Parts: sequence; C-alpha cells; structure tokens
Amino acid sequence: MNAVNLRGVWTCTKHELKQMRAQSSGAIVNCSSLGGLVGQTGRAAYHATKFGVIGLTKSVAMEYAPLGIRINAVCPGVVETPMFAALTEKTPDAMKEVMRDQPIGRLGRPEEIAAAVLWLCSSAATFVVGAALEVDGGFTAH
Repeated sequence: MNAVNLRGVWTCTKHELKQMRAQSSGAIVNCSSLGGLVGQTGRAAYHATKFGVIGLTKSVAMEYAPLGIRINAVCPGVVETPMFAALTEKTPDAMKEVMRDQPIGRLGRPEEIAAAVLWLCSSAATFVVGAALEVDGGFTAH
C-alpha cells in the first residue's frame, strides 16, 4: 500500500518537477483522499499513506512555490466507481452505512473529482498552493 499510495506519488512528483523546473512553471495535483483528513477504525495503513500524501504535498509546495510551481492535493470522498461498487456488493449494509455519512445524500461522480483537479491546474487557482482540497460532498464538514 505504501509503495503505491505514497511512494508512487513521490516518484511522480519527482519526475514532474524535472520538467517544471526547466520551464519555471507548472501545477501538480496529487491524489490523497478523505482518508488523509480523518481517521477510521481498521484502516490505519491506508490512512497513513494518504496523510503522507498531504504532508508531502505541503512540504514540496513550500519548496517550489518560489520557482513558479504550484503543488496541491485533491481529497476525494466516496466516489461512484466500479471499485466501490465491487466493495459494496460483498457487504449488503455497506451502502446504507456510507450514505448515512453523506450530507449531500449521494456519492460523488468521477467527473466531479476531475473538475476539481482541472480547477487546481487552471489560471483561476494561481494563488492556491499547498492545499488539500476536500471534494467529499460535505463528509469532512461534520
């Protein structure tokens, strides 16, 4: 889990920064999770990696902001994906449990996460540096 969730992000960032340093600009959006913002029983290893992505993002953002490179993270909540569907199929009450904690009353859609990433990369977000943007339907608001 650590190799993919944290070291994978570190490796991508390292290689992205090579090009961005050469051009003196750029925007990186790392993928964390609401698991990087809250704890949950039985998920310590996963949450540790996602908290790590946020720490990495903030530290590297501070280092590279003076060079014109913006680095942020997106923290998706529960998103309607084939992986999530497969997980809830195995546990009949899982969907009920998930929906109980969704203030917006539905799951997120992949295109909503993509829109947040596009915004973070856009000229509309040039003052956003080192942020961990929650895209979670209000989950972390409570």
